[in-house]
Amino acid sequence: MRPLLLCLLLLTSCSLLAAEDPRPKVGLVLSGGAARGLAHIGVLKALEEQGIRIDAIAGTSMGAVVGGLYASGYSVEELEHLALTLDWQQALSDAPPRRDVPFRRKQDDRDFLVKQKLSFRDDGSLGLPLGVIQGQNLSLLLESKLAHTADTRDFDKLPIPFRAVATDIANGEKVVFRRGHLPQVVRASMSIPAVFAPVELDGRLLVDGGMVDNIPLDVVRGMGVDLAIVVDIGTPLRSRKQLATVVDVLNQSITLMTRRNSEEQLASLRREDILVQPSLTAFGVTDFGRAEEMIDAGYRATRALDSRLAALRREGDSQLAVARSPRQRTPVITAIKVENDSKVSDDVIRYYIRQPLGEPLALDRLQTDMGTLYGLDYFDRVQYRVVHKGEDNTLVISARGRTGGTDYLRLGLNLSDDMRGDSAFNLGASYRINGINRLGAEWLTRAQIGDQQELYSEFYQPLDVGSRYFVAPYLSLGAQNIEATLDSDPVAQYRLERYGFGLNLGRQVGTYGEVRLGVGKAWGEAEVRIGDQHLPTLSFNEGFYELKYSFDTFDNVYFPHSGEDIGLSVRQYDRSLDSDSDFRQWQFHVDKALSHGPNTWVVGGRYGRTLDDTEVVTSSFVLGGARQLSGFRQDSLSGQNISLMRMVYYRRLTPRAYVPLDLPLYLGGSLERGRAWNNDNEFDSGYINAASIFLGLETPLGPLSLSYGINTEDQKAVYLNLGNTF
Repeated sequence: MRPLLLCLLLLTSCSLLAAEDPRPKVGLVLSGGAARGLAHIGVLKALEEQGIRIDAIAGTSMGAVVGGLYASGYSVEELEHLALTLDWQQALSDAPPRRDVPFRRKQDDRDFLVKQKLSFRDDGSLGLPLGVIQGQNLSLLLESKLAHTADTRDFDKLPIPFRAVATDIANGEKVVFRRGHLPQVVRASMSIPAVFAPVELDGRLLVDGGMVDNIPLDVVRGMGVDLAIVVDIGTPLRSRKQLATVVDVLNQSITLMTRRNSEEQLASLRREDILVQPSLTAFGVTDFGRAEEMIDAGYRATRALDSRLAALRREGDSQLAVARSPRQRTPVITAIKVENDSKVSDDVIRYYIRQPLGEPLALDRLQTDMGTLYGLDYFDRVQYRVVHKGEDNTLVISARGRTGGTDYLRLGLNLSDDMRGDSAFNLGASYRINGINRLGAEWLTRAQIGDQQELYSEFYQPLDVGSRYFVAPYLSLGAQNIEATLDSDPVAQYRLERYGFGLNLGRQVGTYGEVRLGVGKAWGEAEVRIGDQHLPTLSFNEGFYELKYSFDTFDNVYFPHSGEDIGLSVRQYDRSLDSDSDFRQWQFHVDKALSHGPNTWVVGGRYGRTLDDTEVVTSSFVLGGARQLSGFRQDSLSGQNISLMRMVYYRRLTPRAYVPLDLPLYLGGSLERGRAWNNDNEFDSGYINAASIFLGLETPLGPLSLSYGINTEDQKAVYLNLGNTF
């Protein structure tokens, strides 16, 4: 009897305690608005300072991002730090940092001008993407920040119950997520149509929830709250005169998409609900660089409502405090599994994942590994998740093959004009067939017409799953102009044609270099194009052994800000390979980029030597052109031996953009010192000093620069270059 009475007393006490707590259950509604959604962080900061505990959160688009992170246990301080330090330009692109890209893909950047490549499916049809941004980096970011929620499929079991809203683009239906894989759900909620590729989930093709419910007040009411704090970050429509740029049109499109359903939700506000409307008229949907200002706007708008919010104060939640411990977000990985439907084998994918078993998930290293995998160009997306089962944590790598095809066409144009009647142009194309077998064999064919003609075809066959070792047979045809100089005076210009083939064995060194050892055979002729027509036509045969080393850590191949580019080529021409003569030749180049803020210095040069006597025309290197001894026209200085030292400086003039269309403008200059000479001493230019100033623009096609160069040989030139800068 006594135990029964004790239980009744305890139940009565609990009921009285519950009755003594009159505070209502509070729901938080976070609306969508792209970058403007960072104001939500300021709202949360003000609510926490007021001691207001949130019982449920519903979010759309950026509201789902901020709401999902907060509901999963992130503190306001962590959210603010993330918003202010995140590389938004990188997060809102698909390309991994160039340092993480496999070395072979880095070399593609140097072949042709056009950055964008066209992909083709196996049936030859052109593959077009479903969005400008596939969301690769964004998905990886969300996975890394929400890895600790992998075993929480029911969003009511998060530290704060949560809902996210998306739109089924096939039928326009609203999709409210109560369950699922949280990073994937959040990614779907923020997929602005045509900007981000839709997310395929449970048979649906999902896009931004703002299309149907940008202020999900009805959703949070369905979670059983008594009142709602609604954060509206929407904007009024701009006038016709205010629509002056592509960014303005993008902002207006998003506003049109969301404003009508937002007004319907706001019309349903009750007297007890609280509406927070930060002053964001000065901010656009792409202003991620102004995160601090938008956070402050959200904070000030919320603190202005302190008198109404005071009645909602209550003590914090111990469950949320536990979830906010960083230790809760780092599972120990006990197994790794690969899910793969691409052209390469599971073993190839597994090779690039360096996560040790039995150790905590190394997120930074995993991010790098995923970037390298994506850089192979076989996948639409490469994602990961952690699956918990009892004491086991399985890291699952999901690699989805490219639906748009893995064969790529790239076009290129290189133009140089010294504004004095001498110009040079090259028009080229390359076609790369990927995934010929499960090890990732490739067939690259490159063609170029113009001043330097070329046809090059190489079959690249990896010998192991990580492409560490490879074999690469090739065929080559080429033609270029070579100046013949005697006693510092040009006497003729030869057209040199060379045909050849060879075989290389190689070793890749991480993602930043490769070593090749090969043997080659070439033959051709050189005939006078301009000058003394009585000079003889030269025919030649070449057979050689070759050693090549390449190292590339540039962060940008056109206007680098950090990293190095190093190359060494050594050839031994040998009569035993049917070469006309025995001689040795080598060439070395190095460039090192250093930056401080918007200022960048690139220091480096080239050095080429022909070590034995041989025919001058067929063994010459070339100099001349912008930043290659400025003042001379393109490739106008040739010799069996060359040297070039230079320091290039440039400063970015335009602010960094946080959308895919970023057009950085640079102002810069260079100081150069170089020399060209032949072994027989009939020609030696002596050391020549040169300088240039230039204005450069990095366009979607590639770098465009206007330069003015002078040198101590009284040569001056104005260059218009459309093509590689270094």
